[in-house]
Amino acid sequence: MLADPAREVQTQGMALTQNPENNRQHADEPHQKVGQRLNWLRAGVLGANDGIVSTAGVVIGVAGATPGNLIAIVTAGLAALVAGAFSMAGGEYVSVSTQRDTERALIAKETRELAEQPEEELHELAGFYEQRGLSSGLALQVAEELTAHDALAAHAEVELGIDPSDYTSPWAAAVSSFVAFTAGALIPLLMILLPVGEHRVWVAAVGVVVGLVLTGWISAGLGESPRRPAILRNVTMGMATMAATYLIGLLFGVAVS
Repeated sequence: MLADPAREVQTQGMALTQNPENNRQHADEPHQKVGQRLNWLRAGVLGANDGIVSTAGVVIGVAGATPGNLIAIVTAGLAALVAGAFSMAGGEYVSVSTQRDTERALIAKETRELAEQPEEELHELAGFYEQRGLSSGLALQVAEELTAHDALAAHAEVELGIDPSDYTSPWAAAVSSFVAFTAGALIPLLMILLPVGEHRVWVAAVGVVVGLVLTGWISAGLGESPRRPAILRNVTMGMATMAATYLIGLLFGVAVS
């Protein structure tokens, strides 16, 4: 007995469209999870990494120039911490605000298009599902069901990769960056203050390396990437920064004296 194509499409359509949330989950959940993970990396772990490296460079450079002047070292370290934290937070706020404004503009444009040309938008949505492997008939049926449920959400998620009910928060990114940078910057600043005499720079450098190993480990884990390369990159760049600023401090100290 030959299968009825119409019934077959209907059966497949019912399996897919009876729970449209599952369809969207398969199509959009990986993208959303990766996006969220990258945002956390950018605003969190990488902010801490920047705090460690930049503040370490400043305090070790000043320590190289004036090894016995603890007040100058602390002042420079605090200035680097405050300036860096506010700079990171401000940069994140501006960047994410621009992203959010773009998302809102795209949603507004999609809303107008849905109001002005609903049929064209329906077939456009069906076309996206055809590109993902559905037959034309089934793709159209899925698009019709999703449009009836929430046309804007369906188009925003599939076409734009945006959730209209959950825009990116610039304040969350700014606060996360501020806190993360400050936490990272405290590592070299506190280590350089330990009462270890002439070994202060070396102790601070060891503390920085440990902090960079930790941020490399965490960032690789969150990004589900190999940990060793991430740690090596972190430590190498951090050590290069400290070596360069310490050398500049030494040269400056010799020149002044």
